[in-house]
Amino acid sequence: MLTSVVDPVYSHAFADLIAPLPEPVQALTARLVALVAAHPGLTGKVMAGWKSINFRHAAAGHVCSVFPQVDRVTLYFEHGRLLSQGDGLLIGDGLKKGRYLRLVPGDDIPVDPIGILLGEAIALFA
Repeated sequence: MLTSVVDPVYSHAFADLIAPLPEPVQALTARLVALVAAHPGLTGKVMAGWKSINFRHAAAGHVCSVFPQVDRVTLYFEHGRLLSQGDGLLIGDGLKKGRYLRLVPGDDIPVDPIGILLGEAIALFA
């Protein structure tokens, strides 16, 4: 189920994190995590207590997190308030600094806009 990009970093911890979730959410989470993990300079870590996969950049620090939930997957950008809104993809105006993108099974992952947002988030502090 997991792509080769994800396997070396997340194998058991990642599988344990998504195991209780419905299969469509597991698949969506795996695809989204693989996309983010493939972005140059990012390293990820499963945070079991937070029920998330957090991504850091050596110069920029914490960039984003993926939160799989029973009915959706959320991509949270730590400093999302400072980012462009990704063509309306990011929501969370009531939050102090973060913004997020919610996906549900069946949604197409907006690959290019996410890549642009990741690059922008890294450039803020790198």
